[in-house]
This record gives sequence, structure tokens and C-alpha cells, in this order.
Amino acid sequence: MTRLLVVAFACALSASCTSAVDTSPPAAATFEWQLPRGIPPPRVPPHNPMTAAKVDLGRRLFYDTRLSGNGTFACATCHQQALAFTDGRPRAIGSTNQLHARSTMSLTNVAYNASFGWADPSLTTLEQQMAVPMFNEHPIELGLKGREQEIVSRFAKDGRLFERAFPGDPAPVTLEHIVRAIAAFERTLISGDSPLDRYLYRDDKSAISPASLRGMTLFFSKRLRCAECHESFNLSGPVAVASETGPSPAIPLVFHNTGLYDVDGKGAYPSSDRGLIDRTNLPADMGRFRAPTLRNVAVTAPYMHDGTIPTLDAAVAHYAAGGHSSWYRSDRVRGFPLSVTERADVVAFLESLTDRSFLSNPAFAAPTGR
Repeated sequence: MTRLLVVAFACALSASCTSAVDTSPPAAATFEWQLPRGIPPPRVPPHNPMTAAKVDLGRRLFYDTRLSGNGTFACATCHQQALAFTDGRPRAIGSTNQLHARSTMSLTNVAYNASFGWADPSLTTLEQQMAVPMFNEHPIELGLKGREQEIVSRFAKDGRLFERAFPGDPAPVTLEHIVRAIAAFERTLISGDSPLDRYLYRDDKSAISPASLRGMTLFFSKRLRCAECHESFNLSGPVAVASETGPSPAIPLVFHNTGLYDVDGKGAYPSSDRGLIDRTNLPADMGRFRAPTLRNVAVTAPYMHDGTIPTLDAAVAHYAAGGHSSWYRSDRVRGFPLSVTERADVVAFLESLTDRSFLSNPAFAAPTGR
């Protein structure tokens, strides 16, 4: 049975990666990836190659409150390492105290995302995504719009750090370089040392409990079908990994309606956030959101795009019940019979995805000095 589960996990990895492989040139040789066993190199845009100096600068900027309009918020305010770079809130709050419609997404293995945000197919790189928190006005997040030059001027005294990160540029302190440096740091936020990783990739048979093993069997079973949406090494939607050969194929983006709402008896979602349909205006996209990674999911409560499900147990129960039945609901969300004991086993499996070393890795923490 164990061997079958490992094969199933590997098959899920193969299927997801094959459909979303990026073939851009490998990252600059000046940066050495420290990848856990079972985790492939991530995609890196050719225009923003990885270097140690750029990652160092990006880490400092990630934790710097000068990057918000009023000087009160940093990226790390909403993306806290101990919570797998989430904030523990049902819905995020911006630098001006405005409540957001959606919850903060985890940055665990964010480098492998094929798209970013909960429901925006236009954001396919970290560099593109960063414009959202920087310039959004409804609601405000970091609040940079109209203050770009002021923000850049705040970092003038850090010119040496920018020079090392972007050598040869006569004016290295720019907003574009701030974005590129933070993106480079975020690509290093790689998690692959959970109990499940140690069990699957390091042959540590004591790494996970019998309950977790039973839960893994259920997770990958045809009855529950969890792995159809949360697949591959990242237990997420489609992933993008690096490759050196062949043309770069288009990455298929997948969004799901999980039956969370039915405000009109026909399956509609609240007008405040209807998911992908708000981008595409296609009726079929009502309530569709991206399936995030389940890595470190035990520390990222509450769940769903708006934090309306408080616990893992409640999340599993939601899928077992099948949510609200409607024309919009994904055909992968149909409900399934699940006993109380089986539900606890699935939760135990999800808890085995917690990588404690990732949550405390000093390389991802706030720098101690400038």
C-alpha cells in the first residue's frame, strides 16, 4: 500500500509538471539553489536572474516598512514566516486599515505558481503580481500609487546594496529593481522538509503517524479525489518548473468553484467577490478560484479565499458534503461518504505537510541589521 501511495504521489507530480514546464534559460550561475530532495528547480524569468546579492536585498526590502506609503506596513506584515507567510486573518487588512475581500495567500513555494492571486489569470510572474499590493486603491494595501518617487527616495542611502544586486546600472535604486529583488527573495521560500517529504523522499518510515498514512490513502483515492485539484510535489494547482530543452509551452491555468456560496438559489457568489468571473465576465467562471498549495496548510487557518472556514476539520467536512450544488460548481466537487474517523485521518495527513524548518529558517527571517 505504501508503495502504491508513493507511486500515486509521483504520478501526480509528473502529470502536473509535464503540463506546466517552463523552458526558459536556467538561473544565473552565481546563485546556487539549495533544494530539498523531491523538489525541482523553479522557473526564473530571463529578465530577472537569481543572484545572492539580489536575494539579500530582496529579503531586506520584504521586511522594510519604508515600502508602504505611510511607512507602517512591509510585505512581511501580511506574510509572516511562522504562519507560512500568511497573517492568520480571515481577510487581509491594508496599511490604511481597510478590510480586504480576500485572505492573504501563503508564500510557501510561491516560485512554482503558474499564476498569482486567488483568481487572476493575467498575473503569471511574481514581478507582475507585486503591482497589486503596491498600487491597489480599492482597497489600499501598501499604498504606493502617486508616491513612487517618494518611496524610491527613501532607499537612496541603501545604494551600495542596490549596486551589488544590480551591478553596472548607473542608477540602481529604482522601483523596478525593488520589485525584482523582492521577487528573487520570494523565489527562495521553498518548503520540502515536512514529515511527508521525509517519509516519501528520505525513506523515514517513522516520519508520519499511522493516521496520516491512512489519510494519505484517502487523499489520493478515487473516492475523495483531493489530488485532482491539489496535485504534484506542491499539492496545488498547475506548477511551473525550470527546464533547459524545448520550446516553452503555455501553462494551463485552472480555477475551481467549490460550492462555497449560493446567494440567489442558482449558485451565485456574493457581489463583493465573485471570483474569476469578475476578470473574464464569463458566466461559467462564477465562484472560480485557484487551488493553493496545501503545504503548511495546518498553520494557515482560516481557509478558503475569504477565510470563512475556520479549521481543517471543517474544510474537509465542506468537501465531504459537496458544498452548494449548482451549475457553477466544479464537477470535481461532488461530495463523498466519510466517517468521523476517516475525516480525522485526512486532517492528520494535512498536518503532516507542516515543515517546521521552513517556518523557522533564519534565511527567510527578518535581517538583524542593515
